[in-house]
Amino acid sequence: MQNTFTRLRRVGLRPPAVAASLLALALVLSPTVAGAAPGDDPNLSQTIDANEPIVHGDDVIATGHVDMGPKFDGSTWKFLLNDDAHKSDANAQSVWRYPDETVLRVVDAAELTVPESDTYSFVGAQPGTKVWVVPQTQNPDVVWAGWNTQDPTVMQKIDRGATFSVDGVQGPGPLTVYLQSGDFGAPQVLWDSRKTGSQDVWVDTNTHTHANWVFTKPGVYLVRMTAAATLVDGSKVSDTELIRFAVGSSTSTDEALAASWKGAVPTGAAPAAASDAPTAAASGAAAGTSAAGRSPLVPVLAAAIAVVAVALVVGFSVAVVRGNRTRRRVLAAHGTAATITTTTDNAGGPAGPSDRTDGVDGAGR
Repeated sequence: MQNTFTRLRRVGLRPPAVAASLLALALVLSPTVAGAAPGDDPNLSQTIDANEPIVHGDDVIATGHVDMGPKFDGSTWKFLLNDDAHKSDANAQSVWRYPDETVLRVVDAAELTVPESDTYSFVGAQPGTKVWVVPQTQNPDVVWAGWNTQDPTVMQKIDRGATFSVDGVQGPGPLTVYLQSGDFGAPQVLWDSRKTGSQDVWVDTNTHTHANWVFTKPGVYLVRMTAAATLVDGSKVSDTELIRFAVGSSTSTDEALAASWKGAVPTGAAPAAASDAPTAAASGAAAGTSAAGRSPLVPVLAAAIAVVAVALVVGFSVAVVRGNRTRRRVLAAHGTAATITTTTDNAGGPAGPSDRTDGVDGAGR
């Protein structure tokens, strides 16, 4: 916020005008730096220690830096949370946590007002209403959630990069995740909970990115995310996890830890690693029809019809050949040679055989 005041002063606004501008443009000015390029923000320049351990146990992260990203747990590819506690506390150790045991708490300090601008209509909230924003640039009072592909073993084993996907979102309101370059750059929407199907984002190797996460209502949100990659040996790896958010200071983190996904697994999605089978977002829960709902008799009946059709064709051909042979014998008995031809009717289908003798038409003339 202090940086925002400084920036407005530089463009010539006096303090009262600054306050009014902040009220009207809070959401516009909060995401000020693009997260895709580490050079834009010194906080994005980082190196992950290969010795950072994976720990188990329920935990709530309400402030500080945390990244989602792939890491090998032994020989198993996993999609985990990198709790970068050491960045804010020199005596703390940065660790990797399992998403199903971790809640990202978005407190009321994250509240911002949707500006009177069509630019942000995609967030799904009316201008003037409050939303909760995990910002692209760090706010020390709010959890700073991003993602990276910087674990040393991951960088060594993956081929060029990984795909991060949101397969569905369960929560009380829409969630959108977007990037924005500079104060007034056009927002680049990465994920939108109102869309159905997998929403994929390619992430290069050794990338550290932060974006804006906009929650329109307080409550528990479960975000079903997948990290997939092709390794340098050609094998494919993938892991799907549930990222848990407790949005609003009054939302119970215990409720967020205990929440399970309700409904069917999104069409084409892999099972998540959570204890309960996850579902699609509320907007996409009915997407697709399961193959299990189709009758197993359909392929059997189709095959039977095909066999009958072939048999009819063969039978018809045999009957025609035998009829022709009989006619030849009859004509031969009368000392007359026969020529058998097949004609086509006006509809393009076979009209049947036509018997003609040399110099004699079908009427015997």
